[in-house]
Amino acid sequence: MPERSNQRTAYFNGNYVPEGEVRVPFRDRSFLYGDGCFDMTRTFAGKPFRVKEHIDRFYRSLAYLGIDIGLKPTELTDITHEVVRRNAHLLGQGDDWWVGQRVSRGIKSVGEGMDPWEDMGPSVIVDCMPLPFKARAAHYRDGIRVVVPSVRRTPPGSLSPRVKTHNYLNMVMADMEARERDPEAWAVLLDENGNLCEGMGSNIFVVKEGRISTPQGRYVLEGISRQTVIELARQEGFEVVERDIDLYDAYTADEVFLTSTSLCLCPVSKVNHAAIGGGTVPGPVAARLLKAYSDYVGIDIAQQYLSRLK
Repeated sequence: MPERSNQRTAYFNGNYVPEGEVRVPFRDRSFLYGDGCFDMTRTFAGKPFRVKEHIDRFYRSLAYLGIDIGLKPTELTDITHEVVRRNAHLLGQGDDWWVGQRVSRGIKSVGEGMDPWEDMGPSVIVDCMPLPFKARAAHYRDGIRVVVPSVRRTPPGSLSPRVKTHNYLNMVMADMEARERDPEAWAVLLDENGNLCEGMGSNIFVVKEGRISTPQGRYVLEGISRQTVIELARQEGFEVVERDIDLYDAYTADEVFLTSTSLCLCPVSKVNHAAIGGGTVPGPVAARLLKAYSDYVGIDIAQQYLSRLK
């Protein structure tokens, strides 16, 4: 089928099709139960970032859930690059993509005499969509305001947060509560022990006297941006530790920042009621790491957002 020049192209179960033709049945297990997983990278100047690391994490999620998609990691990597290539003509100047790999376990069998959990085969989708630079631009000017909701992160003993599943209801409820308190806030949840954990697609870091701390990997999805910042920070000579971080640590920090696929690294101006570092953003450590990240990817990350404020 010919591609439509004005519609993004996605990979869907072996074919490249216009995005509007990707249809998942209502009996799909991911729709019914959140029974699936995904991963997400972004592009810089139209080129996907750390695809191998994202694909490797995706296959760890698949292994945890026991889903076999019948594709090797190298094949899914090639598909990911091909989706980006087929959509390159739709990318505006200075824009970039979110690029996702998504899998559902498949259709729930309901026929008489059939095992209700009989595997009907997974659905595999690779897609892309524009990054929301304009909607998030002010965060680089003013800093992100973090709200810690009453909703706690699902504990590892129930479902490992290290797997990126389609079941985001825990995060959604937390985000809804945070936005009721502040429509522009980002939620960062506490873990089962009352320590800061993570938000929807974001990891948190605190800085005190030049020492950078972030929650332990056991309690969070270990983001690729998180790992990139840890690597860059150590190259810059900073001490980085994974440890329990409570609200006292955040309220008294010199700096706080979040990492995520889309933002890469963005400073935090407030955590609940507490202004961080006097409310000035970015702080010196975040500014230095933002420059190192920007040099690493060849794009001024903050400016790519801030330019949308004009």
